[in-house]
Amino acid sequence: MTETPNLRHRLARLRGPAVPPQPMDARALAALAANPGCKRRALLDGAGVDKARLAQALGAPAVFGQSQFAFMRGNAFEARVKSDGGSALLRLLCGEREFAGIDPASVAAPDLSAAGPEGRAARTALALREATEAGGWTLLDHPMLALRVAGSPVFLEPDAVVVRPDGRWVVVEIKSFPMIDGSADAAKVGAAARQSAVYVLALEAVAARLTGASVEHAVLLVCPKDFSNLPDGSLIDVRKQLAVTRRQLERLTRIEDIADLLPEGATFDVERPAQELAAAVESVRAAYAPECLSTCELALHCRQRARSEGAVEALGRSVRGELGGLRSVDDVLAAARGERGDPADPTVAALRRAAALRAEALGARPEPAGTGAACP
Repeated sequence: MTETPNLRHRLARLRGPAVPPQPMDARALAALAANPGCKRRALLDGAGVDKARLAQALGAPAVFGQSQFAFMRGNAFEARVKSDGGSALLRLLCGEREFAGIDPASVAAPDLSAAGPEGRAARTALALREATEAGGWTLLDHPMLALRVAGSPVFLEPDAVVVRPDGRWVVVEIKSFPMIDGSADAAKVGAAARQSAVYVLALEAVAARLTGASVEHAVLLVCPKDFSNLPDGSLIDVRKQLAVTRRQLERLTRIEDIADLLPEGATFDVERPAQELAAAVESVRAAYAPECLSTCELALHCRQRARSEGAVEALGRSVRGELGGLRSVDDVLAAARGERGDPADPTVAALRRAAALRAEALGARPEPAGTGAACP
């Protein structure tokens, strides 16, 4: 699961001298899986480049992230969920009837500390094996999992994993957004499901080597109940997200192949001049979409470039799909005006029909006084 020395040296050179790599977490990996065509993000994440600092150096700082208050609130809530040997967590997972037969003192909580992420991942795999063979309840607090992505290892740290007596492993995801009347914000639940699917995928690689072990495809999502700090939970089926994540990660180009396309001497060291950084960033193809604004620190920079080039991707993936082979806004407008494009092409025909209807509507209704010509 280790990178070759040559690749490690190349990635370190891309980050800059003495710059430690930024670890990739499950949230970033889920976002990468949702946009596997973006070679730019695949390379930057694989090299451990701090994209927030890079965006700042490019003059387009990221506008999203978790506040310090929200971070502290989330940590406090997670500590409460795991207190008393994880009794509240097990009660949510099992239900009151099954939990009544569990002695909280008998729940194992192995020590997962080790040197480095590789050591912690090995210690976690050993603890999972021992817990499965023991046949009791085990709570693994912040285990370390390893997953190979685009030819490089990624280390992931779920909030918790519960091993049931029958050998089933359950991922636990703890979030600080509220669950009101038993339900939470659908968009936030969806994001948590995609993130949890990455953990399930990594756990399956460990379970495949153990007899009697299996990974549940329903993860336990734990959130504050209503407007209190009491925990509430729900099992979320992530089979769909798991299938999508597995398929998308398999499509990712190997990091070595992307790095080979870079010009000689290219670097993402934020200490370099902005013009040099911009040239290095632009040498790697991006796949911008408006959804990137909530998942990638470089989204504002990529949006500026997409708009300046008139790329239809800036309008969204659905619009991009409807426009077929028309790749720029200029091409779309020219096709609508009848200046280029095959009239037999359904996309071109639809654009010309829409332009004719618009012209007819504007011609039938005079424009208000003082307005200029209508924008195409």
